[in-house]
Amino acid sequence: MHTWKDVVAVASRLPEVEESTWYRTPALKVAGKGFARLRTEAEGGLVLMCGLDEKQALLASGDPAFYTTPHYDGHGAILVDLERVERDQLAELLTESWRRKAPKRLQASLGRGTSGTL
Repeated sequence: MHTWKDVVAVASRLPEVEESTWYRTPALKVAGKGFARLRTEAEGGLVLMCGLDEKQALLASGDPAFYTTPHYDGHGAILVDLERVERDQLAELLTESWRRKAPKRLQASLGRGTSGTL
């Protein structure tokens, strides 16, 4: 089981990540753009940015760590159950979410080979 502190610890290894808020919940941003957000306790889950194809693949995998709600239909965002997701998967998804929002100069500083091995 992972906590918000675990999410922050993994993501803080990425360049210029800052803790903030987004929709009044704890969030992580890069260059002022949100890439991870903890939903309210009542809602549950972690929101991460992803491509629609990646979202479909994660949902089709049948892995109970990944889900969505009607609110996120048509949006490049996946919901992650922190109690069920594997650490390597979490790191990879955080990295990909970060890449979607980070400026090109930061993406280049991370390098193309880095994935879920944070």
